[in-house]
Amino acid sequence: MMLEKTGEKTATSLRNLLILEALAHQSRPVTATDLNASLNLPKPTIHRLVATLEDEGFLIRHIDGRSYLPGPKLRQMMLGVMRAGQHNLPQREVLVRLNEQVKETCNLSIPDGDAMVYIDRVETQWPLRIQLQIGSRVPLHATSAGKICLANMQPDLLERFLKSARLQPYTPRTITDPVRLRDELACIRERQYSTDGEEFIEGMIALAVPVRSVAGEILATVSFHAPRQRMTLEEGRIHLDDLRRAAKDISMLME
Repeated sequence: MMLEKTGEKTATSLRNLLILEALAHQSRPVTATDLNASLNLPKPTIHRLVATLEDEGFLIRHIDGRSYLPGPKLRQMMLGVMRAGQHNLPQREVLVRLNEQVKETCNLSIPDGDAMVYIDRVETQWPLRIQLQIGSRVPLHATSAGKICLANMQPDLLERFLKSARLQPYTPRTITDPVRLRDELACIRERQYSTDGEEFIEGMIALAVPVRSVAGEILATVSFHAPRQRMTLEEGRIHLDDLRRAAKDISMLME
């Protein structure tokens, strides 16, 4: 009897992992039926397992009431795995090389809910620097990394964000008008790089480009930031090719 119960627990644990793996392959909210497409579990079983994962915080219900997204526990696990990536020497070497080219702090960040999270960075050697540690959360609408992710968001999700998000002003230059932000994001979508002209921190400029999967989905962003007194936005744009090469190199490492 004990062996049977152990076997049942193992099978349930494996099924839960397979459900989370199926969710990870999607870039949109998915239903229990969607998740079960590759698992072929009995209908009552998939709904029971999904309900348990939701109760435990690994999944959350989408606004439509039917679909699911990664919950807080799953997002924390994802962030932990990504932070461990700072010990990934090839990935870090890309940031080190970019830092040597730009001479400013270079960052790798990923979207997490309503913010971007820094998962790796290489600091500038200059004594004057802006302190944003690994694990720092920064707003989507006021940073170069956040705006590049917003610009590539599915149109319906972007509209929901613009209607519901509190566009907090961090500096006098922060874009807090949804119409202006929509126009800015359209420009970013076309040119595929984003800037931060003292919108998050006064005296700081930043540029970011997306890190994409083979399918074109955004996996992360590569960016650098610098004090304006040391580098203007126009001077920063000189390094766009360096940023794009770094993003391509990191993309290949993430596949």
